[in-house]
Parts: sequence; C-alpha cells; structure tokens
Amino acid sequence: MFVDSHAHIDGPEYDADRAQVLERARAVGIIAVLTVGAGDPASGALERAVQLAEDEPMVYAAVGIHPHEARLFDEAAAARLGRLIRHPKAIAWGEIGLDYHYDNSPRDVQRRAFAAQLKLAREAGKPVIIHSREADEDTLAILRDELSRDHGGVMHCFTGGWRAAEAALDLGMMISFAGILTFKRADELRAIAREVPLDRVLIETDSPYLAPVPYRGRRNEPAYVIEVARALAAVRGLSVEEIGRRTTENFTRLFRLHLEGFRGAALDR
Repeated sequence: MFVDSHAHIDGPEYDADRAQVLERARAVGIIAVLTVGAGDPASGALERAVQLAEDEPMVYAAVGIHPHEARLFDEAAAARLGRLIRHPKAIAWGEIGLDYHYDNSPRDVQRRAFAAQLKLAREAGKPVIIHSREADEDTLAILRDELSRDHGGVMHCFTGGWRAAEAALDLGMMISFAGILTFKRADELRAIAREVPLDRVLIETDSPYLAPVPYRGRRNEPAYVIEVARALAAVRGLSVEEIGRRTTENFTRLFRLHLEGFRGAALDR
C-alpha cells in the first residue's frame, strides 16, 4: 500500500480524465492522495481541492496560499482558509513557504504571508506543508519563530542540502521526496534520502509536475509515486513494499488518519 502525500489532481490538467487517473492509482495499490489547493484564492481553486476530497473517498485536501500568490493573501483569503480548514477532509495547511527562484511575489510579502499562515495553522491545530525553493535559511528561521517542534509538518518536494534536512528534522518536520529522486543527476539528493530517519520520510508526485523516470516529460499522476518508492527502496536497501508500508505509516501519523485497509504501528498505538 502506498500514499501520494502531495499532488494537485484538483487542477484543470485532470478535468478530462480525473476518474481514470484515480483508478490507475488504486490499481497499483495507492490508498490515499493528498491534493493541495493552489492558485488565486478568489478563483475557487481552494474550494475545488476540498470539494474533490469530499467527492472521492481516497482523496484528502490541503489548503493554503502558495508563495507565488503571497501578494494575494489578505483578510478575505485568511477568512476563506479558516472556513475550508474546518472541513473534515481538509487535513493540512499548505502548501505555504518561500520561493526565491521565481519571486512571483516580493520576498518581504512572501515572508509575511508565510508567518501569518503558520500562526493560523497553529491556531487551527493543522500540520503544515512547506514549499521552500532557494530560500531554506529564511524558511527555517520563520518555522523556528512560529511553530513548536511538536506541531507537525513536511518539507515537500525536498531538494535542499543535508544541513537544511538536519535543521528541518530538528524542527520536527518530515522530509518528502518526489520524482527528482529518480533523476540521473540527483546523486546528492539520493545520499540525503539514504540518511533521513525512515520514520520521518514521505513520498509524493507533486502531480502534474516532475514526473519520475521512466515517465519524465509527461504529465505526472499519483500512480507514478511507485517510481519514487522504488528509488527510495534502492538507496535504503529495502523492498518497495516496505517503503510503501513505512511511508504510509508516517502519513497516517502526521495527519492523524485511519486509512481503510491499512494497519501499521501508527494506527496500533
């Protein structure tokens, strides 16, 4: 059994075949997909993620204002998020954070929106999903300021170095690996994946982006998370099935879920 801990299958890229995409995921043993609402908060993107989670038993939702749209974070957006996060299948606040690669929103605006949303997530008692690109120092500093170590969260699609991974682990975060782990030139990332404690690892697709080898260049989809699991299994010297079990267990523990058909240590406690 496997979980895709971060995807965007509520997006328009799947409007023509979303049901088939989910069926392909089920066929390879995926029991849950976390779809992460993104985009202009006034566009209905956040609501679409929650609605999909309501309609599809295997889908859960996260809501938050991505750093690309941080300039759009205001009182109205905060109020909309506050309503949506109360939905029983809205299990996380995110993705939020900093992106200094594209700078689609000014950096000071990104930092303010990030800190404000961490405070809201803390008040709501929801784990956070963190986006950090070329901004690890500021991302980690804001996390230290705004969250306690036991709050819970994940560094999504991790691409930082070992120092950033260690700092995130010290803050109580999980580390999630995506299709980049399968790329030919990702030796440094695979070395990090070998060292992260196994009870702190998640796998994801970030669909429709970053399709893993052998699907690179195509639209990504949750079924392909198996390739990320295979890459992680190879560097850890474990079976793919064991990686599936351990990462699913981590997912259920972080997001406090009982997934139908899954029994693991996280659920037995």
